[in-house]
Order: sequence, then C-alpha cells, then structure tokens
Amino acid sequence: MKDKKKLFIVGGSYLQLPAIIKAKEMGLQVAVADYNPSAVGVSYADKYYNVSTIDEDGIYKAAKDFRANGVITLATDMPMRAVAYACDNLGLNGISYDTAIKSTDKGKMIKAFEDHGVAHPWYFILQDISQLDSIDGKITYPCISKPIDSSGSRGVRLINNPEELRESITYSLSYGRKSGVIIEEYMRGYEVSVEIIVVNECVHILAVTDKKTTGAPSFVEMRHSQPSELSKRHLDKIRELAVKAVLSVGIKNGPAHVEIMLTENGPKVIELGARLGGDFISTHLVPLSTGIDLVQAVIKNACGDEVDLSPKFAMGSSIQYISGDVGLIKSIEGLDVVSNLDGVYEVGMLKGAGEKSNEISNSLDRLGYIISQGSTALEAIDICERAASCIKLEIT
Repeated sequence: MKDKKKLFIVGGSYLQLPAIIKAKEMGLQVAVADYNPSAVGVSYADKYYNVSTIDEDGIYKAAKDFRANGVITLATDMPMRAVAYACDNLGLNGISYDTAIKSTDKGKMIKAFEDHGVAHPWYFILQDISQLDSIDGKITYPCISKPIDSSGSRGVRLINNPEELRESITYSLSYGRKSGVIIEEYMRGYEVSVEIIVVNECVHILAVTDKKTTGAPSFVEMRHSQPSELSKRHLDKIRELAVKAVLSVGIKNGPAHVEIMLTENGPKVIELGARLGGDFISTHLVPLSTGIDLVQAVIKNACGDEVDLSPKFAMGSSIQYISGDVGLIKSIEGLDVVSNLDGVYEVGMLKGAGEKSNEISNSLDRLGYIISQGSTALEAIDICERAASCIKLEIT
C-alpha cells in the first residue's frame, strides 16, 4: 500500500482550517505548527508541533521531522517566510526565501515593481520618524502611510496635509513589527484583487474580485464579489499587470493575491501577497463563482502533484462584512433567518454578546460576515444586502 503524502501546515487558526480539513479529506497526513496548543485546527491534525508560525528555523526542523511532502499556509503574510525557508531547505515546491521577503516587506516589494516596470504608486520609505525631514517638500497630498510589514489594513492612514504627516507616520510605525513605514500616492479609482496560482512558472488567473472598503482614513475591506463588473478592456490590462507583478517578485510555484487600483491613468499595483487571498476570497468565493477548488489546488501543487484549474461553471459570489454602532454588544438576532435564505452560503459572527463593537479601523473590528452565491455577482451582492438587513444588533 502506497504511503500517504504528508502536508505540513504553518498555523492552526481558523484561517488555516479550510486547508487542514481539505487535506484530511484528500487522504493526506497533516501536521500543524502553532505556538498555541489550543488553536482550533490542532484537534484536526494527525500531529501537532508547538512552534511559532514566524520561527523560521523551528518550522523547518518540524517539517523535516514530519518528513513533509509539502509546506503551506493560508491567507497570512508573515508565516510565508518560515514556509519559504522550510521549502528552500527541504527542496519542496514553493516560493524562495528571497520571494518571501519581497512579498512581505512592502518596501522591497515596491522596489521589485520598480525594477521590473510594474506600474505602482510613487513612494518614499522611512525607517523612523527622524527621517521625516528627508521627504520635506517632496510629497503631494493626500497620500497614504502604512507599516512596511503589516497586513489586514492595520496601521494604514490617509494623510490630507503636512500637519497630519508626523502623527500619521507615528501611527503607522506603531503597527509594524520592526521600524519602517512607506509613504505613497493616494490612488483614486476602482479597486480589485486578482486571484492567482503559479504552477511551474506558468501564471494562472482564476478570478478578478471587486472590492468595497470603508474609504478614508483606514480603507478596511467590507465587501468582495466575483466576477468583476469591469469591462473586458480594463480586465485585460489588469490581468496583464498582475502577471508582471507576480513574476517581478519571483513567484514560480504557489498562490498569489494581487491588489490593483484602476486609476484614470490605468491600473497600478497596490501590493501583493504570495499566498491565497484572505477574507474567504480563495476558500469560498472562487469555488462558488468558478467551481475551482483553490485550496485543493494549492495543496496538490505544494506536494508536487498535478493540478486541475479548469472552471466547472460561471456563477456570482460575494462576501459582505457586518458592522454596527460603537458600544457594547447586548444581543444579536436574525442569524437563523439569514442562514435559511436562498443563496446564503454561510453566515458567521466574529464578535458576540458581551464584546465591544468598535469603529472600523482595521479588519479585526468587523463584527461578522455573510457569504452568498447567485447567478451573477450583482445577484450575490443583493442576497448579502438583503440578508444583512435581517440581522438585528442591540448595542449600548
């Protein structure tokens, strides 16, 4: 009897749960590494390693001990360095360590775009607030400040004038893991993301996702939908730019999530991740709109197996996040009604009674979500909106 292949998953949180469950369904042996032994995914795994997801040498040694055929993580940025370090040292399919750095350090990322002719916003990089004088008079307003090494809209701030510059940079620096902030052009336009998997240096675009955010000052993502409503002419340019961006950071095997702004001067890349898109885009929206099992494809590619990327159908899908007034959540009603509505695929709360409802300043402030499927993207969006109207939040 042929031995089962072994998949090593970096992270045991709910973000990794779709990969853990999928790998078990595929008949693989699964190991999970996480510093938290109570992480939700640990109980699903065949083996658990008590290792931090950002401990590069620890992850490598654990994957080696497990004799992994593939190493992955889903929807999180910083563990990508540990994944790449393990893949490099074990000779497994995945991104190189150099690519992992370029994909998780926004400064190195935008320099790679610049070196390879990938359209991007103008930018300046500061290591700390003492370098503020070096950009005096060189920037135009409004502009954006954000940490070099954070994600999930954490630390992002719109800067409207010179008076806001110092405070905004200090705010962004407070959200970074190390010193460093990037000041860049505030791009106006239509924002999308491009969902990609690269197999043996061949870039496959699986979907283009429309995005709605809170807008200024934090630009937290509140809705995604597929397929994009943009014209073919715009989508062709967006796809072409996304491929250039992926190749510029050196992704040869593995997924990518590329965020692009369609401006009046054409599309420009905001940033990318060398991993599946978060916010349930890759785990739920892509399968609901195309029939492509993207998580399975990533697992197979990581293990060196053949990948099926052919669409099974053409539908619409959407996720809408739930927000509420600022205060203490007293009760939540209507979830049972929403879960039984036609077209609603999943509804979930991220905060419950007794927890605080904050102003939406980053992705962790969102209260819950609704995921839907319709015959078109617009129908899926309408299902989400009707479902959201059925949820009653009592907040004091």
